[in-house]
Amino acid sequence: MSATETTGHDAHDEHHDHPEWLAHHFETPEQQFEAGKFGIWLFLVTEVLFFSGLFCAYIYFRSHHPEMFKNASFLLDTNMGAINTAVLLLSSFTMATAVRMAQTENRGGLILNLWITLVCAFGFLVIKFFEYSHKLHVGLKWGDAWNPTPQALSEFNEKLVAGGQPAVEVMPDLHNFFSVYYCMTGLHGIHVVLGIFAIGWVLRRAYRGDFNRHYFTAVDATGLYWHLVDLIWIFLFPLMYLIR
Repeated sequence: MSATETTGHDAHDEHHDHPEWLAHHFETPEQQFEAGKFGIWLFLVTEVLFFSGLFCAYIYFRSHHPEMFKNASFLLDTNMGAINTAVLLLSSFTMATAVRMAQTENRGGLILNLWITLVCAFGFLVIKFFEYSHKLHVGLKWGDAWNPTPQALSEFNEKLVAGGQPAVEVMPDLHNFFSVYYCMTGLHGIHVVLGIFAIGWVLRRAYRGDFNRHYFTAVDATGLYWHLVDLIWIFLFPLMYLIR
């Protein structure tokens, strides 16, 4: 056999031994996994920096309007916020389980846990939709001063008194609080929507059988992103709903 034929045969074997899920510029599955992991962590750092600016804005406005923030939190539905927290915690658990299922090549378990995570994500958005709808219905809009009806003011005072705060006759200007509220929870909601697309993409690939014990990078990266989305809400819930 000539040198040319030998070289061609070796190249053919090398190409044959290279699995489809291993990108051509990586030599081993481990190298591909570590590169993907590093990339998703870099992306998550930018997300943390992005939300850090919003949390700084929250601290600034709260330090300059402490009474307004304390009173305005009584206008939020703590029960809905708590339910959404439980929903996201469950979704975080099922997403972590999905990663484990992909690592152990349990295709059925992977698909089931991805579906549960997806349902929880939609459930979070549905609850948030009803919460937003109620606020807009009573006139709590982005950047606008609240001019409540006598009934709405009476209900608000009942919540203040129940929370140990004195009743008010004239509503304080709440536009700063609700500007921050809509901005932070709205951007978090957008990240939930992006997470739904990512989970749906991974779920489609799971049905196709793309993942195995050597290749589950997409599931792992989506899981890390989803955990960050959950973690941001874990901070938003007490800051907006509970601290008074």
